[in-house]
Amino acid sequence: MTDRSERNKAPKGRKSDPRRPGAGGKPPRSASPRGDERTKEEPKRSDSDEKPRSKRFGRRPPSAGRGRGDSEKRTTRDDTRAGSKSTEGKERPEGGWKRPFGAKPDRPGKPFRKSAPKRSSDRDRGAETPDDGRIRLNRYLSNAGVASRREADQLIQAGVVSVNGKIVTELGTKVGPNDKVQYGGQRLSREKKRYVLLNKPKDFLTTTDDPRDRRTVMALVEKACTERIYPVGRLDRNTTGLLMLTNDGDLARKLTHPSEGAEKIYHVTLDKNVAAADLIKLTEGVMLDDGPAKADEARFVDGAERKEVGLKLHMGKNRVVRRMFEALGYDVVKLDRVIFAGLTKKDLPRGRWRHLTDKEVLFLTKRKSS
Repeated sequence: MTDRSERNKAPKGRKSDPRRPGAGGKPPRSASPRGDERTKEEPKRSDSDEKPRSKRFGRRPPSAGRGRGDSEKRTTRDDTRAGSKSTEGKERPEGGWKRPFGAKPDRPGKPFRKSAPKRSSDRDRGAETPDDGRIRLNRYLSNAGVASRREADQLIQAGVVSVNGKIVTELGTKVGPNDKVQYGGQRLSREKKRYVLLNKPKDFLTTTDDPRDRRTVMALVEKACTERIYPVGRLDRNTTGLLMLTNDGDLARKLTHPSEGAEKIYHVTLDKNVAAADLIKLTEGVMLDDGPAKADEARFVDGAERKEVGLKLHMGKNRVVRRMFEALGYDVVKLDRVIFAGLTKKDLPRGRWRHLTDKEVLFLTKRKSS
């Protein structure tokens, strides 16, 4: 008769795993390191003998008694704020050590860090504008709109800038208000650039001065700025609309140059209806006393009579719009400039002015030639 224990043995060459399903189930409880064996080998520790454990792994004693003996003095938060030196030898008052409101704690250790000294560049900025008004030459060139300060240093070293007739190549040279600074054969001004847009009314001359003491556009913008500005282009005495005034000579020349003239759109009111064929003649060219004149575009004003025409051109001849219509047999009753170099008179009443925004100035300086 075969022994039952021999039949239950695992096949030869194969280890029996009591944990594998179907091979005996779970191991007996006696195989675990816990249980009675631990009880027999190690005596059970009392609560006082257990090591303090963190919150993650178990219990830990209160912070006041952590790592200290029972006989060691326990300090409170107020004791720490007051500092060990200030409370040494003193009896702790009821409620803990306190300091006056706003007082800094007397903490032992390194002193507070002092602020770093100012950089040399910061000191130089403050020293660039002394009481006599003298400033560095590179800043003078920057204020005049020639170039940035770094680019101005390169121009100075290249020997293209002169002060009072002498070429200056030394960086750091200072100039005063009465010094004559020249670049590219032109005298520079340290005034801030100003750009004023005026909606000119009727019966005002577009000039800075009139020998007959008639009203000029300068009387309308006298409170716009302290810098001396002048008109860009001209408008007749009886012509109304947009007029720009500035002290930026380069931009003024750019907007009035025959090859780069700024576009202008006029609202023209005539004494009679205009024939459609005459609008075509305006765009093809009309011969005047000083040569041909040509409009870029001419069309009737929407929703108005045939007496009102919109005219777009770039030419800057004197009284060119009036003379073009007179050559075709029309008299101009009313002439109003509604657009100049992309600027409009929106929200600008007649006789009022405003300063151009930085975006508008950038648009004018970066505009391409027409």
